[in-house]
Amino acid sequence: MLCVDEWCLLLSIINNCTIRLRRHSEKEGRSSRKLFPFFPLLARTNISQSNMVKVACLGAGYVGGPTCAVLALKAQVQERIAGWNSNELPIYEPGLHEVVMQCRGKTLFFTTDIKKAIQEADIVFVSVQTPTKKTGIGAGVASDLTYIESCARTIAEHSESDKIIVEKSTVPCGTASVIQTILKANNPKGLKYQVLSNPEFLAEGTAIDDLMNPDRVLIGSNTDAGGLEAAQKLKSLYAAWVEPSKIFLVNTWSSELSKLAANAMLAQRVSSVNALSALCEVTGANVSEVTRACGMDQRIGKHFLQASLGFGGSCFQKDIQSLVYISQSLHLNEVADYWRQVMTINDYQKVRFVKRIISRMFDTVTHKKIAVLGFAFKKNTGDTRETAAATVVRLLAQDNANVFVYDPKVKEDSMLFELRQGVSEQEFQQIQKKITHSKSVLEACSGADAVVICTEWDEFKDTNMNYEEVYKVMRKPAFLFDGRLIVNASKLSKIGFQVEVIGSASSQKHDTRFYKEE
Repeated sequence: MLCVDEWCLLLSIINNCTIRLRRHSEKEGRSSRKLFPFFPLLARTNISQSNMVKVACLGAGYVGGPTCAVLALKAQVQERIAGWNSNELPIYEPGLHEVVMQCRGKTLFFTTDIKKAIQEADIVFVSVQTPTKKTGIGAGVASDLTYIESCARTIAEHSESDKIIVEKSTVPCGTASVIQTILKANNPKGLKYQVLSNPEFLAEGTAIDDLMNPDRVLIGSNTDAGGLEAAQKLKSLYAAWVEPSKIFLVNTWSSELSKLAANAMLAQRVSSVNALSALCEVTGANVSEVTRACGMDQRIGKHFLQASLGFGGSCFQKDIQSLVYISQSLHLNEVADYWRQVMTINDYQKVRFVKRIISRMFDTVTHKKIAVLGFAFKKNTGDTRETAAATVVRLLAQDNANVFVYDPKVKEDSMLFELRQGVSEQEFQQIQKKITHSKSVLEACSGADAVVICTEWDEFKDTNMNYEEVYKVMRKPAFLFDGRLIVNASKLSKIGFQVEVIGSASSQKHDTRFYKEE
C-alpha cells in the first residue's frame, strides 16, 4: 500500500508543544507527486498551563504542514514550529521557508514512533489526499477514500484514550460518518471518538497568510452534546488568533458540502469568464473591458474575473467531479449536468487556445520551437497538478512542435509526471522527445518562433522582464501568446512581437485604457 520506501515521524518539542510529521524518502524529493497514505504529525498547543491539548495531523502536504505550523505558532505556544527537517522543504509556499529556517535544529528531530504520536494526541487532524477514482464504479468522478480509511484504522489501532478526529481533507459528504463507523467497529477498549469536519480554505501561494488571517473557520460536528463539546474544543484552539465572529459551527454535512460548493462556485466563475472570452474573440469585444464593467457591480465583485487558460490545481476539478457524483447518486441528473459543464468549458478553453496558436502560426507548428513560460498551475507555487500548461504543452508536442518549457519553481521530473497523465506510455514517449526543460527564459526563447505564457509569474510581466532582449533572440516573425493577460500587448507590439491575447480578436488593435500595471 505504501508508495514510499521509508516511514518517518517528525517530532518537534516546542516547550510543551510537539509536532510530528512523516518525511519523504529521498527518491521522492520535493516535487514528488506519488500518493501516500499519510504523514503522522502531533502538536501540543498551550491553551492554558493547566490544560494542555495535543494535536496530531495525519498528512503533511500542502494542507497539513502549513496548517499545523500556524496552529502551533498561533495557539499560544512559546516557541515556533520548525516544520520539515530537510535542506529543501517538501513544498514551496511563500513565507513558509522563512518560518522554518528560524527554528531549524532547535525543536525538531525525527522518530519512527507513529504509535506514540497517536497515543499522545487529544485531537487528530486528517489531511491526506482524496484523489478521484481511476477505475471501478464512479471512476472519473467519485473520490477515493482509501487513505481516509487507512487513517481511521490506524487511529483506532493505536488509540488508548478518547480522541477528537478532525477532517481537514476535502471530502465528499458523509465522510465523517465513514470515519465514525470504522472507529466504532474497531473499538474494543470502549473509547469515545468525536469526528469533526474542519475544511481548509487555503489558496496555494498565499497559504500562510490565509492561515494567519482566515476569512472564516468552519467546524462541522454532530448536533448531540458530545459533538457540540468537541466543536467547542476545536474552536478554542482557533480562538487564540481568529476572531470569534469568523468561526462558524455547523453540522458535518453542511461543513463537508460547503467546501465542495466553495471550490465549485469559484471554478464556475472562471469558466463563465472564459466562455465570455471566446465570445469576445469573435465579436471584437475585449474580455478585460467586459469583466471590468461586470466587476464594478457590487453584487458580482471583481475577484476571479480574469480570463485565462482555465483553472488547474488539485482541488477545483476533483471537487466538481465529487459534486457531479453526489448529484448522480441522488438522482439529481440535471444538477450533475450543470456542474459537469463547468469542466467542459475549462477543457474547451485550453484546446481552443492551442488551436489559436497553430492557426496564427500559418496553420502549422511542425518543427517550430515554442517557448512556454510557466508550467505550475498558478504563480507562487511549484504545484503542477491539473495545470492548464500540461494540456498546452502536450497538444503542441503532439502537433510536432519542439516545446521548451521554463518555470522558476517546477522541476523537470514534476513536469514530466504531469505530462504523463491521461496518455498511454507510447504516446508519452513520443511527447517527451519533443519537450525540453529549460533553465532560463532566454534559453527557452533563443531561436523560438513563439512565446506562450501559461503561468502568471510576476517575472513574466513586461514591467519585470526584458522583452526587447527576448525579441532579439527569437526567429521572425516573433509571436507571443498571452494566456494569462499579464503583458501590455500594445507595448510588446511596438517592440515587434505579433501579440495574441486571450479574450481579444486577432485583428483588433490592443487598447491600453483598461490595462493595469500591478
